[in-house]
Amino acid sequence: MRFPIILATLTTAVFAHEGHNHNPAAAEMKEAATIFLASLDEKQRKAASFEFKNKERENWHFVPMDREGVRFDALKPHQKHLAFGLLGTGLTQKGLMTATQIMTLEEVLRSRGGDPEVRNTEKYNIAIFGSPSPTKVWGWRFEGHHLSLNFSLIGDKVIGLPAFYGTNPAELKKGPLKGLRPLGEIEDAGRRLAKDLIKAGNSPVFSEKAPKEILTAQDSTAKLQEIMGTTSDKMDGEQVKQTLAIVSQVASMQRGEITNETLRKINTTQRKKLHFAWGGSLERNGPHYFRIQGVDFIIEYANTQNDANHAHLVWRDLKDDFARDSLQKHYAENHK
Repeated sequence: MRFPIILATLTTAVFAHEGHNHNPAAAEMKEAATIFLASLDEKQRKAASFEFKNKERENWHFVPMDREGVRFDALKPHQKHLAFGLLGTGLTQKGLMTATQIMTLEEVLRSRGGDPEVRNTEKYNIAIFGSPSPTKVWGWRFEGHHLSLNFSLIGDKVIGLPAFYGTNPAELKKGPLKGLRPLGEIEDAGRRLAKDLIKAGNSPVFSEKAPKEILTAQDSTAKLQEIMGTTSDKMDGEQVKQTLAIVSQVASMQRGEITNETLRKINTTQRKKLHFAWGGSLERNGPHYFRIQGVDFIIEYANTQNDANHAHLVWRDLKDDFARDSLQKHYAENHK
């Protein structure tokens, strides 16, 4: 990746966001997507554009593979800036930095002998579903290896799930970026909570061996049948705060206008209905997995591959991934 370009774009996107934070995210997304599409030539626009009801909208993946949409490395410099401008309408400064760090890690993998076509910092695709509109349904996706960001819009309502972030390596142990851990704070918070619960005699451990991967996988619909670990109604006040803080850390990748209502619901009606589960080692460099599950959401974190130096984080909504529940209500209300 041309890192100076990305940093310049990141700065531009963040300042644009901070300078107009009185505008709703939906309006900024509509404007940014419209400008981005207008910058594309006919071939690029055709690659980027899909009908909203196209099945591709729910065809999400986090592995290195060819994807639908216009590829980032097929864009001209000014178009790349506009693409990151669109990304900046959905993510916070923290989220943007995490996304660019994840993309930069592809260069690390390439330098270690990875296929330069597969390990490509610009092998990320942008897809627009439907026509950007302040009143109609539409959506967009920014996706590549270890990064899948999906936004669905219904008027001024924005649903930003599923959201996936992965890091390989999870921690850079040498080189100029030594010590970089894009998801490190979330991992550390999960481990602290697990240890505190064990110390209090309320163990969340369901297995001494961690699952090899996040259990919701890459399914378009997230389903977990078995509740494991411990529950927030058995935690003390501080442990509940720690659990909610992890949820907030994950949510803080996206703008508050997108996540605030979800967080409010989790902090109130679901506060005593949360489940925290841990599997695997409690040591920092050991393979481990944890998840927080509520009434209608799941957050999973797995760091098991490559000697526990390859992390996956996902946030799913059991009802409203890809705005399924919201769309059903929208269509019902508008077809009475």
